[in-house]
Amino acid sequence: MPPTQPKAYRGKQITVTYDTSRCLHAAECVRGLPEVFDSGKRPWVQPDGADPERVAEVVRRCPSGALQYRPADGRADGRAAGSAEPPDRPTTVVRSAAGQLVVRGELRVTTADGTVRSETRAVLCACGVSGNQPFCDHSGACGAD
Repeated sequence: MPPTQPKAYRGKQITVTYDTSRCLHAAECVRGLPEVFDSGKRPWVQPDGADPERVAEVVRRCPSGALQYRPADGRADGRAAGSAEPPDRPTTVVRSAAGQLVVRGELRVTTADGTVRSETRAVLCACGVSGNQPFCDHSGACGAD
């Protein structure tokens, strides 16, 4: 699967981005904040539907990193205006029951085309079958839950 450009959903105080190629449909977003994340609406992400701190909290639950946020004025986490979400510290790596590597922290991930990306959350393929290497796309044994 070729890399896609994340779609940005801009709110007054927070912007949420969504990368379809990384989404594993864990549904943490829709369960956590259905007034903001509603797959039955267009657009399906409405960042102004809740307090920006709450939106940021729910986005951070996304294990794959498909959802990210950027505060417009720094209020969501106390960082400077427009700065990216902070990484978890210390960095953690956990193998899921299916074999995927779930990583959180200050990450440098090298994609199949050699691009180095700064990430805060990712689910990495451990079986080698994913079409979106190094990220899991549920196409192989490590994506079977």
